[in-house]
Amino acid sequence: MSNPSLLILAGDGIGPEVMAEVRRIIDWFGDKRGMAFDVTEDLVGGCAYDAHGTPLHDDTMAKAQAADAVLLGAVGGPKYDALDFSVKPERGLLRLRKEMDLFANLRPAQCFDALADFSSLKREVVAGLDIMIVRELTSGIYFGEPRGIVTEGNERVGINTQRYTESEIDRVARAAFELARKRGGKLCSMEKANVMESGVLWREVVTKIGAADYPDVELSHMYADAGAMQLCRWPKQFDVIVTDNLFGDLLSDAAAMLTGSLGMLPSASLGAPMDNGRPKALYEPVHGSAPDIAGQGKANPIACILSFAMALRYSFDAGSEADRLEAAVAQVLADGVRTADLMGPDGGTPVTTTGMGDAVLAALDASL
Repeated sequence: MSNPSLLILAGDGIGPEVMAEVRRIIDWFGDKRGMAFDVTEDLVGGCAYDAHGTPLHDDTMAKAQAADAVLLGAVGGPKYDALDFSVKPERGLLRLRKEMDLFANLRPAQCFDALADFSSLKREVVAGLDIMIVRELTSGIYFGEPRGIVTEGNERVGINTQRYTESEIDRVARAAFELARKRGGKLCSMEKANVMESGVLWREVVTKIGAADYPDVELSHMYADAGAMQLCRWPKQFDVIVTDNLFGDLLSDAAAMLTGSLGMLPSASLGAPMDNGRPKALYEPVHGSAPDIAGQGKANPIACILSFAMALRYSFDAGSEADRLEAAVAQVLADGVRTADLMGPDGGTPVTTTGMGDAVLAALDASL
């Protein structure tokens, strides 16, 4: 039986640095836990444009379609700001999401106890926070037609269209209900049904699914702007949140900062099951390419490491090993090991990107 396949797309900026630490952890699981992966590496984003004139080569797209999971670092940087919109680095990531049909984006916001004082909110507001935002990823205003910049009379007009079908809402809602059923049994759906017809349809579809198929899950609804306010006021009232592409983008970034650092947060983008029963999947840290610190050993690899933990859980049926890796990260943080983004007034042991990888590997060794 062949090993599961993993395509690594490190990307731009700090992407290769944080991904190098993940490669060491992948190797650890092969050496110490008998979990070997067939790993292939390729280009995405600005580096792909430099090599091929496109942010995602067709051959790379084919590799992504065939892999059991894709692990991505980060894309973009000021070097590429002047490129035409159609070939900007971010278009490579959007193509992966769209053509792999990765409709459910899972973005956890978890506050590790050792970092509760790093949030801009009071400790009692964020300590113990563990919520999951499920964002619809392949439709909505980022993909709707018509779109573009047109001329009307003597001025230009920018157009983007918010569009959702019942089936698109249905499948992401079911993914969120299933997660809520396995977690705390609560799901909050967020939209703007008070001013948007797409929000009215969203609320109707989610309500119908909940009543028919998930009566055991406590369903609530909230306008997305009120949801943003409540995330800042008392985020622990939520368990799972499901929302559309635009609001999910905004709300998950807001939730990310509740935890103290974008360098800590992973994400998973899941699609329909493949022939092996596993969902098509792409895993990536929430943070960007951070070109201002690239190559300096300052980047925090934890978000990318935790993205691999999500891959273990959702793509490789290895929930206990995901728990092991997450516990190792928690132990390292509790021991005061800190990359530059985590250095606070209480100090800690400063380490480089590689030093944080060393610490996580040592904690994994100690877990055996």
